[in-house]
Amino acid sequence: MDRSLNYKVHTFGCKVNTYDGGLIQKNLSAAGFEPAPGEPRIHVLNTCAVTAEATKEAVRMIRRLKVKDPFCTVVVTGCAAQVDTGSFENLPGADLVIANSHKGRLPELLAKHFRGDLQERVFKSNIFRKDDLEAGGGIEKNHTRTFLKIQDGCNSFCTYCVIPYARGKSRSIAVADLVARVNELAANGAGEVVLTGVHIGDYEDEKFGKKFVLEDLLEQLLLKTKVQRFRLSSLEPVEVTERLLDVYQDPRFCPHFHMSIQSANTDVLAKMKRKYTQDDVRRSLLRIRERVPGAFIGMDVIAGFPTETLEQFNDTVSCLREVPWSRIHVFPYSERPGTRAATYEETVRPEERARRAQILRELSMERFISEAQTQVGTTKKVLVLKSAAKGGESLSRDYWPVQLLNADSFLDHWKGQEIEARILRYQPSERKGQEGHLQAEVLT
Repeated sequence: MDRSLNYKVHTFGCKVNTYDGGLIQKNLSAAGFEPAPGEPRIHVLNTCAVTAEATKEAVRMIRRLKVKDPFCTVVVTGCAAQVDTGSFENLPGADLVIANSHKGRLPELLAKHFRGDLQERVFKSNIFRKDDLEAGGGIEKNHTRTFLKIQDGCNSFCTYCVIPYARGKSRSIAVADLVARVNELAANGAGEVVLTGVHIGDYEDEKFGKKFVLEDLLEQLLLKTKVQRFRLSSLEPVEVTERLLDVYQDPRFCPHFHMSIQSANTDVLAKMKRKYTQDDVRRSLLRIRERVPGAFIGMDVIAGFPTETLEQFNDTVSCLREVPWSRIHVFPYSERPGTRAATYEETVRPEERARRAQILRELSMERFISEAQTQVGTTKKVLVLKSAAKGGESLSRDYWPVQLLNADSFLDHWKGQEIEARILRYQPSERKGQEGHLQAEVLT
């Protein structure tokens, strides 16, 4: 084996990038490159650009890689390569910069680079002219759960977000193609398929004069595939329809919702250019718990958005205290060059953003522990992770991390499979500020 063709993909950021990371692996392997069993000679950085800090993180990694191995090849791709190209094009450690617009050509361009056929280092074009979604990815070696991209791009242009400029217009993979891909993933042993995208609520496939929306896709996947566990990525409050909740009555759909709410104050939502109100947030969360009892509800919330007053922040906290949910993923606001919010004259001081973020984290921890304790004594179906060490890590259908006790004797046998377990206790994390996990005994 030619070690110079050994590669490793480093994926940053969201679940869509996880899907893309699997696709990059698949395409590189098909082109004759091989996953590195040890130290790779080729590093592919599948970058994130959701914040300016995410781009800086990629730059720091490039420098570390080159210090460790000056003769390795570093390829920068993904969202930061698209929107922050200037951060990499003159960076000595970045051998190739392949933006999202050219990501599908990565194996071809890398092969040409090694042959000495390239005159350029940077490959980028207008992302809004990109129509393909690079279907066929979504599975990475040794992963139990598969992320399947059903949609890419975004038409919303929220004032704090640069992602439309990184991924282009909203576009979707056809229902028939997704059904076929899920069946292929099932045949390859996928224990769970997570349907993901930049804005999956915008899913749309038009065939034979009929428009298929997200609910149509989900119904077809349940009807025409045999995967035992489906999970959805982020939804906005107004996208939680009665028909969507009908889909969740099928036990194959995991009772887990991740809500992209960002704020629960109507005026702040308007400044963010979000298309819903506090009442919409409240109604959607109450309706989820009513129709899908016991569902795990996570949510994204931004603390310290530029125009957010203390009164508006307190309004968000007050609203969240009154509605059902399980966990908050807190984002202290970070200026992102190229977004409208970065030009707002009204700002919240960084130390005040941090203070508000801490209030939300404490609220989240309090709620998470309270909800975790209600799980004690219940029986759950848990998916044993292939990456599980002796601790026996698994994930329940309702998204609780579950440690299987006394797992040493059976772990290798059950990896990648779903088994039944009885929850015995909630175990707090030893690390300050981090959630703990449930501990369980195996019943299967």
